[in-house]
Amino acid sequence: MTFTYDHIMNWPFEEVEHSYTVKDSTIYALGVGFAQDPMDMRQLPYVFEEMEFQAVPTMAAVLATPGFWARDPNTGIDWKKILHGEQGIVIHKPLPPAATLLATTRVTEVLDKGDGKGALIFTERDLVDNDTGVMYATLSGTSFARGNGGFGGPSGPQPQPHTLPDRKPDMSWDFTTRPEAALLYRLSGDYNPLHANPIVAESAGFKKPILHGLCSLGVAGHAILRTYCDYDNSRFKSLKLRFSSPVYPGETLRTEMWKDGDVISFCTKVVERDVVVLNNGRAEVSN
Repeated sequence: MTFTYDHIMNWPFEEVEHSYTVKDSTIYALGVGFAQDPMDMRQLPYVFEEMEFQAVPTMAAVLATPGFWARDPNTGIDWKKILHGEQGIVIHKPLPPAATLLATTRVTEVLDKGDGKGALIFTERDLVDNDTGVMYATLSGTSFARGNGGFGGPSGPQPQPHTLPDRKPDMSWDFTTRPEAALLYRLSGDYNPLHANPIVAESAGFKKPILHGLCSLGVAGHAILRTYCDYDNSRFKSLKLRFSSPVYPGETLRTEMWKDGDVISFCTKVVERDVVVLNNGRAEVSN
């Protein structure tokens, strides 16, 4: 199938029903690093069901997903050359610890960067409670289809990334990921062997399996929840960022944060390599 603007804009996503439990919420929290300090009582409600259990806000990104839809040959997407460029999360109401959700993904725009330069595919999905109709979150994502430029679609306007403040960070948090972090995080639904099998990782040009981008996002969200929300998930309102470089499990992630009112700007670096892995971050919190 040929990649065309109308074809991708009208891609027929099916409605996804996703039931998750307190156990699933716990596995996600552990996967993004909660409770590495077993004495921090503020983190226990995300991993211990005998507390007043809360779900980590960034877990919304892994719920009711359409899967790797770009791999369907009928899309015309060169799926081996596609990258996850950006991710956004808007929380309308805190996620419950367990629920059955419905979501239908939609393509909102496709931009042509030119022949040999790739295409940008923008998507959204709403997470709605199957029983009550309550909308918990809206997820947005941008995929960079490196092999699909020059298809004759519109070239813009392209949304501009959030600009980080030109001053020293107000706060920062260092978090050392565990060597087996990718193997734990994949239990939240992303079973791509790139994150588990050294042979697959080496064939893709990496020295060993890499951490999921959404796991790195979860660590940055953890930093904001810890630093500016005192682990109260009702205060976490939104997050958006760009993925800029991969992370290897076991590396230390330093999230640098700037607070301007209710807006938290942030970026995340690998300390050992001094490489920015998450950039142009913007979150909103409430006091």
